[in-house]
Amino acid sequence: MPKDTLTVIDNRTGSQYELPIADGTVKAMDLRQIRLNEDDFGLMSYDPGLTNTASTKSAITYIDGDKGILRYRGYPIEQLAAHSTYLETAYLVIFGELPTAEQLAKWESDINRHTLLHTNIQRLIETFRFNAHPMSVFISGIASLSTLYPDARMVTDPANRRLQVERMIAKTATIAAFTYRHNQGWPFDYPDDSLSFIGNFLRMMFRMTEHKYEPNPVLERALNILFILHADHEQNCGTNAMRVIGSSQADPYSSLAGAAAALYGPLHGAANEAVLRMLEQIGRPENVPAFLDRVKDGDGQRLMGFGHRIYKNYDPRCRIIKQTAEEVFQVTGRTPLLDVALELERIALQDEYFISRKLYPNVDFYSGLIYRAMKLPASMFTVMFAVPRTCGWVAHWLELLTDPEQKISRPRQIFTGPETRDYVPMAQRSA
Repeated sequence: MPKDTLTVIDNRTGSQYELPIADGTVKAMDLRQIRLNEDDFGLMSYDPGLTNTASTKSAITYIDGDKGILRYRGYPIEQLAAHSTYLETAYLVIFGELPTAEQLAKWESDINRHTLLHTNIQRLIETFRFNAHPMSVFISGIASLSTLYPDARMVTDPANRRLQVERMIAKTATIAAFTYRHNQGWPFDYPDDSLSFIGNFLRMMFRMTEHKYEPNPVLERALNILFILHADHEQNCGTNAMRVIGSSQADPYSSLAGAAAALYGPLHGAANEAVLRMLEQIGRPENVPAFLDRVKDGDGQRLMGFGHRIYKNYDPRCRIIKQTAEEVFQVTGRTPLLDVALELERIALQDEYFISRKLYPNVDFYSGLIYRAMKLPASMFTVMFAVPRTCGWVAHWLELLTDPEQKISRPRQIFTGPETRDYVPMAQRSA
């Protein structure tokens, strides 16, 4: 009769062990019983990059990379992108259910109440050079919030956690907008509660001298879609950083700054910036075949925006963004880089080299084109990723703190250094 166990025979000792299997996993601590003798520490697993290690149980996001499926709390990303707004999706991701009309109205009101930014943080942003990378400024602004709200350290208080959640969702958008305006040399523009969350964000970013700023409905809807698509993506590098820092019960702003710092890396959130620079390098659609030949020849040329550690199929977010890009360009005008992107995608999806390696377009491939059409510099793209991803980070932070199985993160290592050595006086050391 089949059992949900794994039988292990240690060929070093001949001993046999039976390990329970739950949810397709064995507990790493169960390996510790496999040892040579009583003085042996016990067996550990070795998994650089945690590519096959589940560090938590989560009910937030489901991904099937082989089938190209992405769901938040059970809802397909395609349905949310078509029908929801960012704040409604954020409520779903954070609290587990779609809100009622009354719950959504209160949630939106609570967020609006926290969009103003203390003058201390405004002055901090102004101290940076005008050409400082926006992500560096953004991370500093987020981290500094912990000095304004020392009560945030009371992470075991549910009411206090809810307050910090509202602050984080609201203030990341304001910090991002003020960072952009500082880089442009423009004065800060304050929130307008008569607008939606996304409309208000567009106003704080782009309002110039007009008395009443009215966001373009196409751009407002496009940004809603982009924010929904970026809201969460399971245990990625930034989310893992949020959980690792949060596991020490640090205040959530410090954890959030750490997650944003992880996102800053070119292998994570800065990928859409790299895609845009690649398309600019290619220049014209007729240059695409030669570019792809260099990629296949392995001369150091990388194909950015294709492939994903999780997705071995077409990224479901990419299909949505591609359609959104077409709608945006009808308002902003068509960029020549879109033709380059379309030709690159067309040829790559027909080339056996890329097909056999399951290199399909991912979410970064078209998102940068939309941000460029909105007149944003490439350096702002990762900030535009961090603002919506905040709701996912916050949701995982809450889940971590309420999970009785979780404890402070402290992975093991395999020591590869020298054995015990005696100190050598300076005069006796050789070069």
